[in-house]
Amino acid sequence: MAFADHFSEKSDAYARSRPTYPDALYAFIAGAAPGTGRVWDCATGNGQAAAGLARHFAAVEATDASAEQIRNAAAASNVRYSVQPAERTDFADGSFDAVCVAQALHWFDLDRFYAEVRRVLRPGGVLAAWGYDWMRTARGFDALFTEGILAKLKDSWPAQNRLLWNGYRTIAFPFERIEAPRFEMRLDWTFEQLEGYVRTWTGTRRYLEREGEHALDADWQALRRAWGGDSRREFVVPLHFLCGRHGSG
Repeated sequence: MAFADHFSEKSDAYARSRPTYPDALYAFIAGAAPGTGRVWDCATGNGQAAAGLARHFAAVEATDASAEQIRNAAAASNVRYSVQPAERTDFADGSFDAVCVAQALHWFDLDRFYAEVRRVLRPGGVLAAWGYDWMRTARGFDALFTEGILAKLKDSWPAQNRLLWNGYRTIAFPFERIEAPRFEMRLDWTFEQLEGYVRTWTGTRRYLEREGEHALDADWQALRRAWGGDSRREFVVPLHFLCGRHGSG
């Protein structure tokens, strides 16, 4: 399977607009791993997960197949970035306590990726993968957003996104499952932050490329009116989370 690059073109916007994951998620991974020496953040994108993992692991190797994403990733003293595909890296055998994939597992050639995970994990090491569900907020805004934006985007999404929307329930995951609590993001956003985030979606970009850059302008204007007098709104974004162990510790 060739690398499906849906994110390089707007990598600077991606880095500015993507929400951050809860620290409890990273703490859970560190607690499940056999050690906290080294972790591989695969398909790091803007380095969001790498920065979070750096608070719990001594060293983070963060890779992405997109050089443009790596150029826009946030620097951290114990994070080393490199341009490498998920399915083939130059890491040594058995060199990681954990491998993590944020918002990207559904894009991979899974057989080849899982073989690489088994190669680089130490015995008892863990693979954790997660991604967003749809965001929710209050006072009827969700229905307007669904009718105005999501309905127009429905035919613009790559097929792989449906694996995530189904909660990764149908995706292959040949590791010993580790039960985990439910994780979610709580976002205190302005209207501009919401719009910036939605514009980074693959479905949004594909729709605008087909229909024209201003094809959603009227919908955004209607949503801004519905936003009301509040300068900010809280959004809740549940996360789909998989965690499994390789071999025996």
